[in-house]
Amino acid sequence: MDIALDLGTANARLRVNNNENAIDQPSVIAYNKDDKMILAVGDEAYEMLGRTSAKINVVFPLEGGVIAESGLVEEMVNIFMAEVCTSRVVMPRVVACIPGEITEVEKRAIVGAISSFGVRRVLLIEAAKAAAFGSGRDIMSPHGVMIVDMGAGTVDIAVMSLGGMSVSKTIKTAGNRMDEEIIKYVRRKHGLIIGKAMARSCKEAIGCAAEADENKTFRLKGRDSLRGLPRAKEVNAAEMQEAIADITTIIINAIIDVLEDTPPELLGDIQMDGIMLTGGLAQLDGMKQRLEKGTGITVHIAPDPSDCVVAGCFKATEFIEEAESQRSTLNPLMTVY
Repeated sequence: MDIALDLGTANARLRVNNNENAIDQPSVIAYNKDDKMILAVGDEAYEMLGRTSAKINVVFPLEGGVIAESGLVEEMVNIFMAEVCTSRVVMPRVVACIPGEITEVEKRAIVGAISSFGVRRVLLIEAAKAAAFGSGRDIMSPHGVMIVDMGAGTVDIAVMSLGGMSVSKTIKTAGNRMDEEIIKYVRRKHGLIIGKAMARSCKEAIGCAAEADENKTFRLKGRDSLRGLPRAKEVNAAEMQEAIADITTIIINAIIDVLEDTPPELLGDIQMDGIMLTGGLAQLDGMKQRLEKGTGITVHIAPDPSDCVVAGCFKATEFIEEAESQRSTLNPLMTVY
């Protein structure tokens, strides 16, 4: 059995066939502080965010696409893998994605978390490569392809050709930072303290990167910063655009930096084909238009952008034998562990 794994900052996705995700749940885990017993993972744990007693901790154990709490990540991976691996007779091979710019130590931590389940082989592929595969772009030919994979923890920007990276950049200013900016904005402007789950719901409902519709509103519920009492406040899309404007600008500037470093021949291919946008943040209203205005290049949003990385990991399983035998003569598509 070959398993594709997208162990994201916000969501974990596992795919064991080409048609559906066997697992698609938040990367959240709840545990008892006293004895460290795991109480819930995924959807069940996410429902507990901000609603637990003092003895229960609910956390996202990954930050910026890398492991922040290794023990909790191992527990979470083991629980998810056990759901898809009903038989342990044949140990699976796992293709997992990683951000483009992480250290060897961080890579080993991811490999260790996956290997703790008992797998035959772990292969790592950069998120941008996986996203390109999942979006249908051909990165194995001598033709420039530009991918911007926008997740919760990182934005991976890459120009690829012949199966390898020509230019790449990873920034940790992504969806989670937008949530933080919304929390700060609402407290500063409306004197209302809200949690991360509320900010994320607001972003998904009326978040906008350009040309905000002021008629779109969302009812925020939280605590009055002065009186400490419960209070609700309606905010509109124009306010959310203002709250996340700086984050959007940082992303655009990072894309421009990559374009400036791209060889002219590949830049011509990108100008002709456009930029492919993947990841959950690609679905934010106005993001496509804002990036086109900022870069002057046509931007395409991939079908099912949130699933592009895990779909690309699964397509990469076709190259496992080649990677294991090191038959890739130019740029290795995956790293074998």
